[in-house]
Amino acid sequence: MSEGRIERGGNGELRLSGELDHRSGAALREQGRALIQASSGGVRLDCSGVERSNSVGLSLLLSFMRDARAGGQAMQVVGLPQEMRDIAKVSGLDEILPLGEQA
Repeated sequence: MSEGRIERGGNGELRLSGELDHRSGAALREQGRALIQASSGGVRLDCSGVERSNSVGLSLLLSFMRDARAGGQAMQVVGLPQEMRDIAKVSGLDEILPLGEQA
């Protein structure tokens, strides 16, 4: 497993990858906030590189969604791994998160 990362892709989208857990959550939260604040025209967050996640991953997505809204931007989450979709469905977050295409 690789350490969790968030970075801007070549086409301007944000890419979340690696293992999302309590060790990586706080740093990813701050890095993601800064990247979202620097974005314009909406945020597309690609999660297809996420290798493993627990509830920390969904917490990050909710925080990023709030950051985008606070900046007046729409956000779409794409490529969410099935493991995270399952957790979102059980908790009812699948109805709140701006989910796009499946991984």
